[in-house]
Amino acid sequence: MKIADSRIMPTFELEAAEHQLGVLPVAGVDEAGRGPWAGPVVAAAVILDPGRLPVGIDDSKVLDEDTRAHLYNRILKTSVVGVGIADVARIDRDNILAATMWAMAEAVRQLHTAPRLVLIDGNRAPHLETTTRTIVKGDAKCLSIAAASIIAKVTRDRMMMQLARDYPGYGFDRHKGYGTPEHQAAIAKLGVCSLHRRSFKPVQLALTLF
Repeated sequence: MKIADSRIMPTFELEAAEHQLGVLPVAGVDEAGRGPWAGPVVAAAVILDPGRLPVGIDDSKVLDEDTRAHLYNRILKTSVVGVGIADVARIDRDNILAATMWAMAEAVRQLHTAPRLVLIDGNRAPHLETTTRTIVKGDAKCLSIAAASIIAKVTRDRMMMQLARDYPGYGFDRHKGYGTPEHQAAIAKLGVCSLHRRSFKPVQLALTLF
């Protein structure tokens, strides 16, 4: 007998409660790409339309590529979306946390409608002009944050697939810059390229070998 998935799905309850209190619009913010050794960190901000919530929104990490792509298109068609991209130069100059906070703030700035409240995945928030609230594991609890996680993930994955053409041999289209055995082997063979984050210890170690 198949056991039903008991995992809690993200809901729109928090946003709806704020709307009832007159706090709207509400944006959700999440990022993709803090952990990889290469490539940018991407953040997204999403204001969902309560009357047109795409069916199936979930934490991007539990969705397959095709489902993420479908939901990405649905979210763009029905929601207000902003994206912030912190490149490798910013990551190495400011550190990954500061670059992530900048990307989140930039994503909110890119929204053509200013939110009254910004819900942010995690326990740290960037400095914004509007009210912010952090939610640990927010992408698994809050629908707006889950939507932002999908936009950030798909945006970054597609960037890495494009960059793989400019940096052949590293497999960026497959591992997306994460420290996989394939990526390690590529660095050992080809060395470090300009897409790598030199502020990350594995990359620093690889540089000492060349």
